[in-house]
Amino acid sequence: MTVALVAVLSACKRDSDYIQSVASPFISNFDLRKLYKGGDVTLNTELMRGANSVRGQVISDHSGNNLPSGLLIIQNTRRVGNGIDSLRGMAINIGADAAKYVPGDSVHVKLDGGVLKRVDGILQITGVSGAAVTKVASNIPLKANRGFANQIAASPEVFECTLLSIVKATYNPTLNPTDVLAGDKMLNDGTSDILLHTQANATFANNIPPYSGNYTGIVFNVVNNGVSTPQHRIRTANDIVTLSSTVDVPEFVITGFVNDPEGTDANYEYIQFRAVKDINFATTPFSVITCNNAGTSTPTGFPTQGWATGDLRTYKFELNSGTVTKGEFFYVGGTGRTINASGSTSISSSKWIKAFAYNTNESPVFYTGGPRGTRTTNLLANSGNAFGMAAFRGLQVNSTTIPIDVVWVHTGGSLYQVGQAPTYGVGYRIGNTDVYDVIDPITGNQQPYFLAGTNRTAFTFAPGAATNAGDFYILGGVFDTKLNKWVQARSQTLVDLSKTSTLADIENDKSTKIN
Repeated sequence: MTVALVAVLSACKRDSDYIQSVASPFISNFDLRKLYKGGDVTLNTELMRGANSVRGQVISDHSGNNLPSGLLIIQNTRRVGNGIDSLRGMAINIGADAAKYVPGDSVHVKLDGGVLKRVDGILQITGVSGAAVTKVASNIPLKANRGFANQIAASPEVFECTLLSIVKATYNPTLNPTDVLAGDKMLNDGTSDILLHTQANATFANNIPPYSGNYTGIVFNVVNNGVSTPQHRIRTANDIVTLSSTVDVPEFVITGFVNDPEGTDANYEYIQFRAVKDINFATTPFSVITCNNAGTSTPTGFPTQGWATGDLRTYKFELNSGTVTKGEFFYVGGTGRTINASGSTSISSSKWIKAFAYNTNESPVFYTGGPRGTRTTNLLANSGNAFGMAAFRGLQVNSTTIPIDVVWVHTGGSLYQVGQAPTYGVGYRIGNTDVYDVIDPITGNQQPYFLAGTNRTAFTFAPGAATNAGDFYILGGVFDTKLNKWVQARSQTLVDLSKTSTLADIENDKSTKIN
C-alpha cells in the first residue's frame, strides 16, 4: 500500500513543473495568407495566435517605377512538415515610405489593426503606416527561386509577391527588332506563357529586350476586366540577364535511335532525325558524330579533343547530299538499312541522308589534318558507360565546335574533366538544347560540356541492354518553329522491335513534333 501511494504521489506534478512557452510575436506569410478566406480580415493578436508582427526580407525596389506604388513587399519562410515549401510573399501598403526600402533589407512590421484584403487583385495589408516598419538589417543575400510559367498559372496564390526568375524566356509571339519592353507582353519559358508587364513610365520602358533571357521579378495577381491574371514585373533593368541576343535555330533535331538491334550491330545501328526546316545538304552540309565510351574504346581517359577524338571513341558521318523538308524524318547509320538488324523489315525506302559501312571503313577526318574514327562493329554502347550523338553545321568539327543538337544515354566513363577559362576543361561539348545550357541560366557560369554544371541530363539504358534487345528509343518532345525553341523537352519511350516491325512503329504520335 505504501509503495502504491508513493507511486501515485510521484506521478503528480505541480503547475510549476511544466515548461511554459510564449507565443512568437511574429507570424509567417505562410500563415498570414491562410487567414484570408475571400473577405477583408482585420488583424489582431488573437486571430494571429499571439503574434502581432511579421518579419521578412524586402524584395521590392521602387527605383525602377515598375511596381504598384506604396507596396512594401517582403518574403519569408517557416518550417512546415510534409516537405511543403513555405516561402511566401506579402505586400504591405505603407504609402510613399515603401520607396525607402531596398532588396536585402530585413524588416519587422507591426500588424495590429491592419486589414488583409485584395486590392485590384493583389492580396495585401492595408491600414498600416510607415511608422510600423523597423529595419533591423541591410544587405541580406536574396535568392530568387526559378519560376515555371505553368506552375505559376496553376497556383498563382502560392507564388504571389515572391521573387522569381523566369528562365530561358523568349517572347510569344516573337518581337520585332525595334520592339521595347513597355506594355504587356507574353514570356514563354518552355512550359507555358506568363504576362510580363512594364509600366509606361518605368525607367527601362524603352529598352529593347534580348531574344532570350532570364527575367527576375515579382509575381502579382492583377484583375483586368474582372479576370485575375498572374503578372510578372521586373523591378529594374538589372533584373534582365541576356542569354542570347540572336536566334540560333537547329536545322534538324535527334528524334530516335537503335543502339543494339537483334543480331549483329555491324552496319545496322541507325539514328533518326526530324527536319526543323527545309535543307539541301549538298549546299548546306552537316556532320553527325557518335560517341562510344565503352571500357574497351580507345583512346582511354578524358577526351581532350571532344567529339573530334576519333579512334574507337567517336565516329563521323558527313551529310553532304540529299534534301529534306520541314517536319520530315530522315536517317543516318549503317548500310543495312533495316529496322532491326538482318532479316528484319527493310526501311531503305525511307529518307536516308547517309548510309555508311562503318564496320569496314574509317570515318572521314573530323577536320582538315585531323584524326578519323576507326572502323567499328559498335557505334553506340550497349550497356555500362555512356554513349552519345551530336549534329554539327559543316564538315569541320574540332574540340571547340558547338553542336546544334546533342543526346546522351547514361553518364558513366571518362567524359568530362573540370578546368578553368578559357576552355573550362575538356569533354564533349553541348549546345543550347531542350535540356542543356552552355551558360548556366541561373548563375551565369560557363558550362560548355556534358556533365559540367547543370548539364547532367541523360536518357537511360533499356532493360535487357547488351542482350540484343532490339529496342528503338523514341525521343518525344515538341519544337515550336514560331517560337524557335523547344516547348516540351524530349522524353524516352522504348519500342521493343521485332523482325516484322515497320516504320509506323518508330514514326508516330509519340515522336518529336515539329510545330
